Amino acid sequence: MDIELNKETTPVKKNFDFVNTIRCISMMGIVFEHSHIVEAPMYNTVGDTIAEAGVIQFFKFSTVAFFLIGGFLINHKFQEYSANQYLKNRFKNTVRPWLFWMVFFIAITMLDRWVAHSKGSDRDLMFSDFGTYISDFVYRVLFFSPYWFILNFLICITLLLIFKKFLYKYWLGVFFGLISLVYSVNLYFNWFETTHTSALFGFVFYLWLGVYLNKYYATVMTFVKDTQWVMWIFLLILTFSLGIWESVHLIELGSKDAYNTLRISNIIYSFVAFGVMLKIGSIKVLDRLKPRETTFGIYLLHSIVIERVLPLIFQPLKLDVQHYSVYENTALLILRFIIAYSISYLLSALIIKTKLKWTVGQ
Repeated sequence: MDIELNKETTPVKKNFDFVNTIRCISMMGIVFEHSHIVEAPMYNTVGDTIAEAGVIQFFKFSTVAFFLIGGFLINHKFQEYSANQYLKNRFKNTVRPWLFWMVFFIAITMLDRWVAHSKGSDRDLMFSDFGTYISDFVYRVLFFSPYWFILNFLICITLLLIFKKFLYKYWLGVFFGLISLVYSVNLYFNWFETTHTSALFGFVFYLWLGVYLNKYYATVMTFVKDTQWVMWIFLLILTFSLGIWESVHLIELGSKDAYNTLRISNIIYSFVAFGVMLKIGSIKVLDRLKPRETTFGIYLLHSIVIERVLPLIFQPLKLDVQHYSVYENTALLILRFIIAYSISYLLSALIIKTKLKWTVGQ
């Protein structure tokens, strides 16, 4: 998303360079989280569970940070464009690429299943009831894969547009915040499904908060800069530890979604991590990765790389991950992340140089 500033805000435009740094780090975190090779939690000892929780918690701020940045960037566009104009631009730059790569992912998966079947190694429902198979698969891709968060993001934007007249009202933020907290509390009471697909309105608050941060940018940055580093580091370590504790506690309670992004501890950790990134500001070395141009492409491509490319590398190795230690599986996770991120980045960087650049949101 581009930042379009009016004349009144032009003097602080240079300070928005931190956006690319947060984009880049957050996308790395999202790809890292999706590069897992084992389903968590899976360890029996407390020590191993804490280690697993620590690895997962480290980058768990990424999703909240992305919604905060998303809201931060769309604030001015909400003022400059009508709802119809904005949604038209959003369709061109977001929805079209999203649909293209989701359909591409579904198509190559179908091709893979057909090849496997032709070789006699696949006997699934695809060939006995294709209609049911394809509808179920599309449903899983749309609602149970990383592509879901693009749809979720668009729904959140639409809600903000509906409430555009009240965008800067405190009560609107409180309303959206309470909705998010319902999902947080539900992790303990299981009133409804806890998976991220059920959190249809759980992330609107963070998009709204990003809009609010943009409006009061100067005040926020004054607070961030005036707060000493020792306090930020203390809060980061404290909230990181609380995130680990809550995950372990949820596991002890028998939760099947103990690492949910909307855990109360993780929300607080995400805010602190976001503040730390604001404090750090722009990291010039990350600018070389051109996060503004490549980030959306990486997101759209990384699911395909993880689901279709990584198995070609790791399945022949016949890794017995269920019996590996938490440290061995963490090493595998890091390796898978490096491969997945590198391939996704290179593909995105190449595509933006071609006529297909529209497929990565350019």
